[in-house]
Amino acid sequence: MEFRSLGKTDIKVSAIALGTMTWGEQNTAEEAFAQIRQSKDAGINFLDTAEMYPVPPGGETYAETERIIGQYFKKYGDRSDWVLASKVAGPGRMDHIRDGNPRLNRTNIVAALEASLKRLNTDYLDLYQLHWPDRKTNFFGVLGYNHDADDQPVEIEETLSVLDDLVKEGKIRHFGLSNETPWGTQRFLHLAENGNLPRAVSIQNPYNLLNRTFEIGLAEIAIREQIGLLAYSPLAFGVLAGKYLNGARPATGRLTLFERFQRYNNPQVDSASAAYVALAQEHGLDPAQMALAYVTSRPFVTSNIIGATTLEQLTSNLASADLTLSDEVLAGIEAIHVRQPNPAP
Repeated sequence: MEFRSLGKTDIKVSAIALGTMTWGEQNTAEEAFAQIRQSKDAGINFLDTAEMYPVPPGGETYAETERIIGQYFKKYGDRSDWVLASKVAGPGRMDHIRDGNPRLNRTNIVAALEASLKRLNTDYLDLYQLHWPDRKTNFFGVLGYNHDADDQPVEIEETLSVLDDLVKEGKIRHFGLSNETPWGTQRFLHLAENGNLPRAVSIQNPYNLLNRTFEIGLAEIAIREQIGLLAYSPLAFGVLAGKYLNGARPATGRLTLFERFQRYNNPQVDSASAAYVALAQEHGLDPAQMALAYVTSRPFVTSNIIGATTLEQLTSNLASADLTLSDEVLAGIEAIHVRQPNPAP
């Protein structure tokens, strides 16, 4: 397993991270434990979660993923072997999180972190991420920016100030951004530098063969500012594995189980994913492994966050770490992308 620096820190994380958002919804605690053990055996040291998980979010399952991870640490006692990342929820219509008004202010961040640490059975987080911006802007696939003049976001300086205190208290080692824009990323970096406040070390945004919008404005920032991408949804909810082609709806697939997820469900996605699957098969590759290997190989990616609901899927996904794509395959990927760029932004 390759290891890469987390931002400008001395922390080394595996090039593949284990995602956890199905635990407590599609996966039991026992199944989650098995995934963690198998990933550790494969060399993974990076575990990513969030207070909001599992997804889809709901009051009955809120924070169950963190509880499962905490149960794992209590049973196996190997917390120190892991780079552990979690996230604090931003504003949104989720009545089950802090009386329906989660914000990225002092009160909310402190309360969220204390609760996460207790659930995770740990005294500190290696990486604490802001799950999405406090301000109203484009994320989660929203296109067509419309400025809201009445928006009253928590000031970034306040968010940085509380994170600074939490670092000094030893409750978090570093913080990262998530679902952020180029403006937001640069603003966080600028205010941190000018105010002697903590510097973001990573940005967790979606990135896959169907959505390469990160390359447009954020990839250069990621490289030049050493704030690498933690890529989520690298298989686009499994679409790039080819399991939804020709209208198929496998019983355990996320697009089958949860109709709310329409981001990777449109005719353009179907056409592009069919082309990527065909390219993989033409070269004797597993389509999912090809898609994952592409993400992991990008120079602005620090770690590729994979997820699985079965150990068989996990085994296949982990094997992508050993796959190097040929120039011919890479050229084929670019040709498809030029014909049909970003069908699922």
